[in-house]
This record gives sequence, structure tokens and C-alpha cells, in this order.
Amino acid sequence: MLTLASATLPPMFGLDGSLDDPGVRVVLVVIGGLLAGAALIIGVLVATARVGPEMRSELVKRTLAWGVMAPLVGVPIVLGKLPTTLMVTVIGLLCYREFARATGLFRDKVMSGLVAVGIILFNFAALDHWYGLWQALAPLWLMVLAASAIGRDQPKGYIQRVGLSVFSVLLFGACLSHLSYVANEPTYRAPMLLLMIAVGMNDVFAFCVGKLVGGPKLRPNTSPGKTISVAVVAVVLTTALGVVLGSRVLSGELASMAHLITMGVLVSVAGILGDLMVSSVKRDVGIKDMGNVIPGHGGVLDRVNSLLLAAPAIFHYVMYFRGIGEGEPTRVLTRMLLG
Repeated sequence: MLTLASATLPPMFGLDGSLDDPGVRVVLVVIGGLLAGAALIIGVLVATARVGPEMRSELVKRTLAWGVMAPLVGVPIVLGKLPTTLMVTVIGLLCYREFARATGLFRDKVMSGLVAVGIILFNFAALDHWYGLWQALAPLWLMVLAASAIGRDQPKGYIQRVGLSVFSVLLFGACLSHLSYVANEPTYRAPMLLLMIAVGMNDVFAFCVGKLVGGPKLRPNTSPGKTISVAVVAVVLTTALGVVLGSRVLSGELASMAHLITMGVLVSVAGILGDLMVSSVKRDVGIKDMGNVIPGHGGVLDRVNSLLLAAPAIFHYVMYFRGIGEGEPTRVLTRMLLG
């Protein structure tokens, strides 16, 4: 624990020997191998005319998008706690921007501004390693949003304004900032990269299987393309991937087969639920994608939807059994700023 007299800022930027970590090297090699393998498979499919022009275009766009997204996410994680937190904060703000435009909340400048501030505060508390503030922000910011909406003295639409604002700050602030808080663990890089691979491949498995396997729909009115078979296969493959890579990346109690299988299932199921949750929002407001900034994937929120629930689910599982950031300096920024 830091004291006011001895507070110093611990390293927040830099490789810090991360590339010497065998787990990090393994995950980076796997990421590169997956991208190269996808490109090779697409090349074979195109050369042998196994897929039509529409599917070929879809696969090429998705693979190129992954080729861009992988370093945009992976590099900040490898570079340290501060770049990781900034990346998560930017992603949260971009997701909220798309959500606000889809739901019309962007028209309320005051509430939108408060949601953005809330997202930033959640990530600041995580960066500061101030667990108390990080946990307290959810009820405190609900109070701020509920009280601020009274100011205009317009009860018409009050529930909608406050409900959408609270939903936004909890999803894009509280939920996503679990990724920022994980960076308080000195060896966070490999497990976080593994989480990103598991969530990403969970979506890839669902997409690929969905093109090949039919059967009863999982939620036909929410996501017509997802079947029960797709969900089951995605859970099985994602869990298998988590077990294989997790055994190389994780250590101690969490590296046991029981924990690896449980975490694999947890990530996959939470990822599918996150995807269905955002699909429900899109169906409710009558749009196909939240945006079009990522070719083949839609908007940022369309790509991040699985992490919204998977990040807090796996965070609290690990927190319960092992703890995160225990023994590391706490309130590293506020103690220095407040002297």
C-alpha cells in the first residue's frame, strides 16, 4: 500500500519485459498463425472456386478487418497499463456513440455528456487501482443521471432518458472497464490477450458454423442466423481453445482442467449472450448494424458486443479464486494528485 509520503508512479507504459513472458509469446504466435491461416484458407477457397463471389467478398473483408483490429487491440495491451486503459476507454466511448445514435439518446446533450464522463471515470478508477471508487461509481453515477434528468422539469420521457443513460454507462463504462482493471495485475498481458482470442474466435466459430449447419433457431426474432447447433458448437470449440491455450498461459490453481473448462464455457456463453443482447437492441430500433466503420463487421459495438458480458464474467471468476492486482500499489494517481 502506498503512503502519501512515499507515493511514486509505478510503470504504466513500456514493454517491461513482456516479450520475455512465454505466455505472451505463445499468444502472439497464435494470433499471427490464425490470421495467416485464415488468409491461406480464403486463398484456397477462391482458387478452387468453392465459394461464390458474395461469400468470397465477405470472407476477405472480415479477414482484412481482423488483420487491422488485432494490432490495434494487441499492441496497447503489450505496451502496458496506460495504453491498455486508454484503448478500453476509447472503445467504450465509440460504442456509446453508436448506441446513442441508434437509440436517439445523442439528442440529449446533457445526459450524453454525463454518460461519457461516467465511462471515463470508471476507467480512471481502474487505472488508479482504486477498487472502492470503481465499485461505488455504478450507484453514484445512477444518482447523478437520475437527478440530472430532473433539471429540465420535463417528466415526459424521463424513464427513457434515464434508462438509456444508465444502461449505457453500465455497459460501456462499468462492464468494459473490467478490462482496464485487469491491467493492475503485473502478468495481465497474456491472460488478456487470451481472452481477446477466445472471444474473437467464439464469434468466428459461430459465423462459420452458421453457414454450414442448420437446425432450430436459438432466438429467431432476435438473431435469425443463430441456431442452437451454432451455439453448442461455438461453446465446445471455444472451450477447447481456452483449455489448450490456457494451459500454456495461466498458472497456479486456474491452470487446472476444471477451471480451464469452466472459464472456456463462461467466456463462450457470456459472449453469445452479449451478442444477442446487442442484436435485441438493433431489432428494437430497426437497424442491421450499429455502424459501418469495420468492413464485414459493422460498427465497433457490433465487434465488441461479446466482451460486454464476457469481461465482467471472467473477471469476477478469477477475482473470486485468485484475486487481481492484490499486493500492487493502490490509488497511485489520486494520492499523488491530492498530495
